[in-house]
Amino acid sequence: MQVIIIIMPNRQTDILFQLIHSLEKAEKRHFKLYINRNSARQDLKIVQLFDAIDKLKEYDEKLLLKKLQGIEKPQLHNLKTHLYREILAGLRLLKSADSIDLQLNEQFDYAHILYKKGLFGQSLRLLEKAKETAISHQKFNHLTQLISLEKRLETLYITRSGQDKVERLAAQALEVIDHTNMVVRLSNLVMQLFSWYIRYGHARNTDDEKAIRQFFSQNLPPGIEVQNGFYEKLYLYQAYSMYAFIRQDFLQYYRYNQRWVELFDVTPLMIRVETGHYIKALHNLLNAHFDLRNHQQFARVLTRFEAFAETERVRNHQNFSVQCFIYIYVAKINQHFMQGSFAEGLTIVPHILEQLEAYKFFIDRHRVLVFNYKIASLYFGNGDYSTCIDYLHLIINDSPDLRYDLQCYARLLHLLAHYEMGNTGITESLIKSVYRYMARMQNFTTIEEEIFKFLRRSFALSRHQMKQELELFLQKTKALEKNRFETRAFAYLDVISWVESKVHNQPMSQVVADKYKAARIRHYRD
Repeated sequence: MQVIIIIMPNRQTDILFQLIHSLEKAEKRHFKLYINRNSARQDLKIVQLFDAIDKLKEYDEKLLLKKLQGIEKPQLHNLKTHLYREILAGLRLLKSADSIDLQLNEQFDYAHILYKKGLFGQSLRLLEKAKETAISHQKFNHLTQLISLEKRLETLYITRSGQDKVERLAAQALEVIDHTNMVVRLSNLVMQLFSWYIRYGHARNTDDEKAIRQFFSQNLPPGIEVQNGFYEKLYLYQAYSMYAFIRQDFLQYYRYNQRWVELFDVTPLMIRVETGHYIKALHNLLNAHFDLRNHQQFARVLTRFEAFAETERVRNHQNFSVQCFIYIYVAKINQHFMQGSFAEGLTIVPHILEQLEAYKFFIDRHRVLVFNYKIASLYFGNGDYSTCIDYLHLIINDSPDLRYDLQCYARLLHLLAHYEMGNTGITESLIKSVYRYMARMQNFTTIEEEIFKFLRRSFALSRHQMKQELELFLQKTKALEKNRFETRAFAYLDVISWVESKVHNQPMSQVVADKYKAARIRHYRD
């Protein structure tokens, strides 16, 4: 079997090269029209530069200079800077009609120009219109700017506004400050929790649990229970969702993600305003159903997600298309994990790799890392241990500074793959090195200790003794399944199904598929 390896994207490439290669056909066509309308003849050198960079597969400055006759290296930097700004200006024009944020920024700019011209009445009318749009879409950060300019007009010039108008404006300014302060504090909390998870993964022990509880309680703003704004609720649900996920309280994780999705259901206008947050809500809800093995609900949410991914809102925006690709295909792999259909899951891997290459400028290292681990797990479940090892090497060798928890489980899965291949010498060596690594990272739970104990003893056992040892190992793992601090291991590696496959002498895929069928039967009976 030919192995297709995911290449980590080069994050150091030229920013202008990245920007041009991120453009869609319609955006490139619009830029050409925009630049021809708005540039002097001598400025059209940037069109030559645009075309030359667009044709490059990789950024090569020497080759670029050869293609641009009459342009010397000192000129190139200035031309690139000018082109970069012009592309952004063209995109701003193209995208402004579809973005509330860009529209509000534009209206503020126009109001400010009118204010500078001394046309205060026109400026105030434009500010009022912009404020109505900002309030209806709960854009309090924009309201701060708009009110600030309005207050300047009321303070410095005689606008003939009544006392009631002034009092309303003052009260509105204070209300916006309260909203903004709460949203900033909650969004900061979400960002800090996510940063903690990216670095460390789930809480590993009682010390981690205590630390994250203390951090959360100290940073959760007081008075949140009386806040009713969309963004306050959005970030509150996100904060509780992330907090529960780190602590592996998957039931609470599900509840807050369900509230997150329902928030958009009751305010459908905000799906267009905050599409990225809506996509993330569906992704998290899928993860929650996966962690709880809610097969039916998982399938329903995935169908809803796939339908949304086909809407114009997503298809016409590259950022949303990339997000949907990542989350939907992670969900599809997770569904194969639940169903035991590892071979079927591998059929979507070539498409995933093609899309990762196509979107290489838009996908961060963390997402690629997760895909590598999930693909490796598919190969492991399907019994292709050699290819599994190839994908694990990408994690172990290329991303040692990211997701310490995933680093540990990549090494553990790597060890088990060699064990399954019968590479006794390598396995004995890996047991020692992986054990030391996980101990150094403080990533041990009881289940991992039991895995190492079993592996160490297994080399000296007869076939009959091995059967007994496996059955004992299975009893121990099942006893640990309900322990919250042990669920992390089962989320990354289905240890129980792996041991059961060896006890019953069945492929791991068959063991998982039988469990899935039994769960569906129970669901229909209930």
